[in-house]
Amino acid sequence: MSRQIRIALFVLFTFTITVFAEEPVDLDVVSKIKAEGFENSRVMDLLFYLTDVHGPRLTNSPNYRAASQWCVDKFNEWGLENAALESWGTFGRGWATDNFSIAMIEPQYLNIIAYPKAWTPGTDGVISGEPILMEVESEKDLNDYRGQLLGAIVMTGEPRDLEPHFEALAKRHDEQSLAELMQAPEPGAKPSWWERRAEFRRRRALRRKTIQFLKDEGAAVILEPSQRDYGTLRVHRGGSHEMDAEPALPALAIAAEHYGRIARLLKNGIAVNLKINVQNRFFADDTLGYNVVAELPGSHKKLQHELVMLGGHLDSWHAGTGATDNAAGCVVAMEAIRILKTLGDKYGIKPNRTIRIALWGGEEQGLRGSRGYAKKHFGDRRTMTLKNEHDTFSAYYNLDNGSGKIRGIYLQQNDAVRPIFEAYLEPFHDLGASTVTIRNTGGTDHLAFDALGLPGFQFIQDPLEYQTRTHHSSMDVYDHVVKSDLIQASVIMASFVYHTAMRPEKLPRKPLPEPEERSQAANGR
Repeated sequence: MSRQIRIALFVLFTFTITVFAEEPVDLDVVSKIKAEGFENSRVMDLLFYLTDVHGPRLTNSPNYRAASQWCVDKFNEWGLENAALESWGTFGRGWATDNFSIAMIEPQYLNIIAYPKAWTPGTDGVISGEPILMEVESEKDLNDYRGQLLGAIVMTGEPRDLEPHFEALAKRHDEQSLAELMQAPEPGAKPSWWERRAEFRRRRALRRKTIQFLKDEGAAVILEPSQRDYGTLRVHRGGSHEMDAEPALPALAIAAEHYGRIARLLKNGIAVNLKINVQNRFFADDTLGYNVVAELPGSHKKLQHELVMLGGHLDSWHAGTGATDNAAGCVVAMEAIRILKTLGDKYGIKPNRTIRIALWGGEEQGLRGSRGYAKKHFGDRRTMTLKNEHDTFSAYYNLDNGSGKIRGIYLQQNDAVRPIFEAYLEPFHDLGASTVTIRNTGGTDHLAFDALGLPGFQFIQDPLEYQTRTHHSSMDVYDHVVKSDLIQASVIMASFVYHTAMRPEKLPRKPLPEPEERSQAANGR
């Protein structure tokens, strides 16, 4: 071989394993990831089964269990190893609604848009009557209703003043919004909700006292206005999943517009007659909570015991089918690990470290699945007593902000990974992903890892209509997911996971946090 040919081959190899900011990125592997993800994507098929077939996946419900087992079966079908349902601890009862109806019979018929609140019982057959609209601003207002609520249909909460939406419900990030995200927050700055926290706590306390008052007075069913409009329902829980919880009252969220109509009729002295029938069930045959896990084993003798993780939460609320929150994140993670498994089968491309996917349960009840998993495998955040797996862990990548495409990643205040992630994003600038921000983001499962000083990250995503329409709502369904965005996200997540698994070293970490017990003691709690 001539010297010129050797030089040419060396240059070709150098540009295949490109160094961005001194962090190697294998562009040949990236090209293969893109080809598999773009040409043979399974994301919408996976989404169909999780949403349309299995429906809403409330933690410990029959639907959640069926969807979890389906994921295990799918991982086994793909040839992943150690696919299983893994318990993270005790959760409590499951719940599902079997049948319900609510209608206004007088002064005219109206089929009311509504949905039962989770972990509430059904009604004792059909309940008919005129509802009572409670107007409660303070605890003393409750006395005005004493002795009037036995067997009553009670409307709690003022009707909402609905305003037109002059801005589009769906949007993508633009240069300005991404530039704002890249700016570090002001030192000591309070989050946007900080000033509202006192009022929120006051209303929460008043609500608890109101519900207890209704139970003591023997009310039959509670109606509440949805916090969405245009007939969309935002529905959470009205009772507890705990086995020893006091029984709740039957409760439904109803469309804000329908709630408003009924309230106006009552305030104007016009008789209203409602007819309600709700049939719900509790499930207590297995009170353990479960995550779904599976692995793509590492191939490097010295690194295969180290771990890179990816995932999203599988559970959802129950009025929709949990498509954007968070079947979307689950199918992106599933597709990412399928792509990497396929590259191994086709081209012999194997990760050095073991890659483990986790689909979490109990996220909507406080990150229960991921926190239980982290405590079981890595350590106790209250005492910061760490386990051996803590040392062998490299990173966890999470997706849980709807179905919007990936635009970048939150560093979670870990500036040491900035040049690494900038390099990982470089091949995807043409797909709109280039933003790296030092900021934290919360509300989802990467926090379970971050709380133990482990690198846990959430991607920046286009908002679409997540916060304005689908989040925790009856419209969180398959139809509001953007296929091309999920495909893009799957490819990027696959590349991040692969390159993290191939680094000579684990990702750099932040200093270990203080034990939670010590932090609470210092804050006087």
